[in-house]
Amino acid sequence: MTILSMTKLVVADLEKAKAFYEAVCGVREVRRIDGAVGGRPITELIMASDAPGGATLVLFREHDTPAPPPGSCVLVFETDDVDAFVARAVQAGGSVMQPTRSLPELDLSFAFVRDPEGHVLEPLRRG
Repeated sequence: MTILSMTKLVVADLEKAKAFYEAVCGVREVRRIDGAVGGRPITELIMASDAPGGATLVLFREHDTPAPPPGSCVLVFETDDVDAFVARAVQAGGSVMQPTRSLPELDLSFAFVRDPEGHVLEPLRRG
């Protein structure tokens, strides 16, 4: 099973975006992750609401790239099988940005793929 799980908004200024979404939308930072995607450094701010059932917003910054155009985002799909999702993406004309990677300390695995137009998707498996 695969479901749309969250949206990652690609931003130029993490702290400015964080302040805006906290003030306007009532979400707060619950985790900050520094890592790499395709060998390029990134930071993710995971923002969540205290309301039950609230969606997750992740502010995503690629450090060594220019500011993204407005509207850039990463669509995150929770799935039972990240490798199968990646294979389906490639078979349907997409490409792999980063193969499946596991983060045991967070109990998840993920990959990054692009659709045929270059939009970024992240299949994610928890547990």
